[in-house]
Amino acid sequence: MVEIIVLAMIAAFLGLRLYSVLGRRAEHEEESIPQRFDPADRPEAKNPQAPQAAQPTPLRPVELEGVMPAVERGIRDIAGADRNFDLAMFMEGAKGAYEMVLEAFWNGDRDALSELCDDDVYEGFSAAIDAREEAGHTLENKLIRIEETRIHSASLDKRMARIAILFVADIAAVTRDKDGNVVAGSLDDAVESRDIWTFSRNVGSSDPNWVLDETDEG
Repeated sequence: MVEIIVLAMIAAFLGLRLYSVLGRRAEHEEESIPQRFDPADRPEAKNPQAPQAAQPTPLRPVELEGVMPAVERGIRDIAGADRNFDLAMFMEGAKGAYEMVLEAFWNGDRDALSELCDDDVYEGFSAAIDAREEAGHTLENKLIRIEETRIHSASLDKRMARIAILFVADIAAVTRDKDGNVVAGSLDDAVESRDIWTFSRNVGSSDPNWVLDETDEG
């Protein structure tokens, strides 16, 4: 039995709360180093009307461990081009979206899928749903657990960011005919699924949404 499983990023993970990373101060803080200008000696202090220099938005911290150099370079390029990019939030959002998109495909929810996928990927899923409905089949699938979520590749081509994620999950899948009889699968036996889904976003766009633009087997 060949099951097509899709993952997409849902609305750039809108609705997820931003998390903050709290740094731990060193037990003994270093003594501050005098600057060239003390506050009273700074030009803007002497002239309150002097224009203040705009402070650049600091880059969000990117913590990477155990990844290939090419992946690390790609993630840092994306973070440098999009200062709102948060890797931890991205990964957590991907895991949260995984079940939602699976459910959309299993239930034949084309509207939800159209918002999460680019045109080519959506057409593939829609065709699979059409074939399933024509055969009178329904899916009774269940996501048991997500065993692993790992970045497979990352790149920035001009303004287009692309991140591929490997998902390893246990899924119980059952296909029933129009009379409700099981024609394939079993809810008692979960099957390991390994898939690589690539998400893309134009970092120069005001639209924060990532979309699924490629699927492959892991």
